[in-house]
Amino acid sequence: MKRTLLAAGFAFAAAAATSAVAAPEKYMLDASHSQIVFNYNHLGFSTTWGMFSGFEGEIKFDQEDPTNSSVSVSMPASSMFTGWEKRDAHLLSADFLGKVENGTVSFTSTGVEVTGDNTALITGDLSLNGVTKSVVLDAKLNAAQEHPMAKKPWAGFDATTTLLRSDFDAGNFAPFVSDEVQIQISVEAMKAE
Repeated sequence: MKRTLLAAGFAFAAAAATSAVAAPEKYMLDASHSQIVFNYNHLGFSTTWGMFSGFEGEIKFDQEDPTNSSVSVSMPASSMFTGWEKRDAHLLSADFLGKVENGTVSFTSTGVEVTGDNTALITGDLSLNGVTKSVVLDAKLNAAQEHPMAKKPWAGFDATTTLLRSDFDAGNFAPFVSDEVQIQISVEAMKAE
């Protein structure tokens, strides 16, 4: 695939094997196949895992000039699931994520740096817990092609990053509960009608 396809990176490489395009094309996230998984160290004894789902988002991809591409994604904080209801309630309390504005976590891309044939660093503004900070996602294009069942352009990618809870006013109990949180993202997006 063209190196420019990857430059959409967090825009989920949404060109999806089409011919040259004169303007950005719109793609929508497939919430049923998109999620964020996170983990952190608990007191040095274990690694605790959780996930967010329920994504909504819009991608605009310009295959000819990827610098015109953009993405905006949000999800409800209440979609968080760790497998234990009391922990979920504690993580959504004032001790951690109790200040999430409108109950929503959002990411808006601000730039893309192509790093390989199917990889890119995607910079964007993450708004979480009443704080907005720039973060960088290390993204990998998985596929950009026609979906075999939907018969329309589709794209998917994985990405990783590490956040500091303290950067988002959620650093209680650090360093016993690790300040660092490892993030893994996997998403699919479909061309909008």
